Amino acid sequence: MTAAVLNVEHLRTHYFTRAGVVKAVEDVSFEVRRGKVLGLVGESGSGKSVTGYSIMGLVDHPGRIVGGRILYNGTDLLALSEPEMRRLRGSRIAMIFQDPMMTLNPVLRIETQMVEAVLAHEPMSRQAARRRARDALGQVGIPSPDERLQAYPHQFSGGMRQRVVIAIAMLHNPDVIIADEATTALDVTIQGQILSEVQRLCQSHSTGLIWITHDLAVVAGIADEICVMYAGRVVERGTVDDVLDHPAHPYTFGLIGSVPSRNERGQPLRQIRGTTPSLANLPQGCAFRPRCFRANEICTNEPETMSISSRRETRCFHPLVAQPT
Repeated sequence: MTAAVLNVEHLRTHYFTRAGVVKAVEDVSFEVRRGKVLGLVGESGSGKSVTGYSIMGLVDHPGRIVGGRILYNGTDLLALSEPEMRRLRGSRIAMIFQDPMMTLNPVLRIETQMVEAVLAHEPMSRQAARRRARDALGQVGIPSPDERLQAYPHQFSGGMRQRVVIAIAMLHNPDVIIADEATTALDVTIQGQILSEVQRLCQSHSTGLIWITHDLAVVAGIADEICVMYAGRVVERGTVDDVLDHPAHPYTFGLIGSVPSRNERGQPLRQIRGTTPSLANLPQGCAFRPRCFRANEICTNEPETMSISSRRETRCFHPLVAQPT
């Protein structure tokens, strides 16, 4: 079994607002192994992105991590000072955002941005840093990298900008990369190319990858394991084949059933009834209870995480697959 490079244990991140306490992440646990991809899946507002920001130490006021541990090679990131965290952020743990223009400065050349990213974490000459930047662009499939270093972000297409961002994330061969909806805004062809490149780079550098998305098709093609999140909690975790082929939680079953390709031609699309609850006013017991076709009186209690098999868990009183005897 590949060693885990990142362990998230019972993470809780809350936002303290005038409307009340928003439990954006509540009791979330998972591990990321070297060279493997963990898919973090769920609807908008399920807590996926906040989980990523919590790992990176990027939760802003009024948000605050109120519990749990984030262990990077055994070191609890939550116990580090901001200068210590800054040394890890971008070098050992990197993040790829959905919009590359959130990462790239529109008024600076790509060379300037990449060289500064190298020098921020490693002492070397600017010439050596430029060579590393050029090589990184070549690794992600950008042609004529020497010329492209002289360009500005607006001179790249959306797909090329995202490749630049991935190259920046890979500059220091990090141990963990968190990709937050990194290909959502791209067309399908470019998306497939970038997914293939990211998968190859992670395997060749033994980098653990957390791929945050709402797109089950992307997860099916790239992930080794999957965590399904709902209302701030992980409701199901397991290998991608087990979870997608034999979902245990009714929410996972509903997500898979909502994919258009899973519906018969000419028939209405299946969907999960109701809407996602407000994280500031969750229903009593299981948060999915008002939308669940299997809910009964016991679901007014809070379900605990239970093991279905080795490395397979769900948070449900009525799982759709048999429990071990």
